[in-house]
Amino acid sequence: MENYILNDGFAIPKVGLGTYGLRGELGVRQIETAIQSGYRLIDSAYNYENEGIVGKAIRNSGVSRDQITLTSKLPGRYHEYDKAMIAIQESIARTGLDYIDLYLIHWPNPKEDKYVEAWQALINAQKLGLVRSIGTSNFLPEHIDRLEKETGVLPAVNQVETHPNFNQEAQREYDASKGIITEAWSPIGRATDMMSNDLITEIAQAHNKTAYQVILRWHIQRGFLPIPKSGNYQRQRQNIDIFDFNLSEGEVAKINSMSHEDGRQKDQNPAEYQEF
Repeated sequence: MENYILNDGFAIPKVGLGTYGLRGELGVRQIETAIQSGYRLIDSAYNYENEGIVGKAIRNSGVSRDQITLTSKLPGRYHEYDKAMIAIQESIARTGLDYIDLYLIHWPNPKEDKYVEAWQALINAQKLGLVRSIGTSNFLPEHIDRLEKETGVLPAVNQVETHPNFNQEAQREYDASKGIITEAWSPIGRATDMMSNDLITEIAQAHNKTAYQVILRWHIQRGFLPIPKSGNYQRQRQNIDIFDFNLSEGEVAKINSMSHEDGRQKDQNPAEYQEF
């Protein structure tokens, strides 16, 4: 596994495991297999309602705690400072661990306009040692500019929807200009569409790789950090077996050309979308 270095000096794996929908004892086993396969970045969230099983899988894994990067996220209903501080503590308690490595604000909820208050809570939680690194999820440049202006602290990571149909190149360029790593949720997009896409399958055949591996490699070569979700052992192993080949500049450009303005899967525009 290769790493990125965050703007706070910490290292983070270039590929992680998304856990949305992984729950219960089956979820514990699925996350354990991912860790055994080599994953060292596990992405969760307060609203996924699985922080407990993610923590259990980490504790059961046999891998040293300091070798695993655990992410969780603050929901919109807790953006007020005091509520945010309690929610962070609750997240840590549910994992059964002493701290969370990377804590993000899940959505900016601009209509509520309390995300700067929430960000101040994350800043202080980091100072208290509750979390190691702090970041954002689904934040647009205008939101991050405001965080910087009002607090002087930039996110280490900004997690956004990114896949071939919505490549987020402008967002990545902005994030990079601020020293922020752009993390990709839903990095494959609509899986069935990608598996049958002629361009993707042609590139995959040329490299003797799967369509998923080609898409994940495309993310890496553009400087993104993808977090594909899978509970399948074989797929989990394939999804991190992407460091032994390179796409050509032409292949990267062809996949980039698939993007379009209305490419979001669920029309969740952070300028308007509200998540609680």
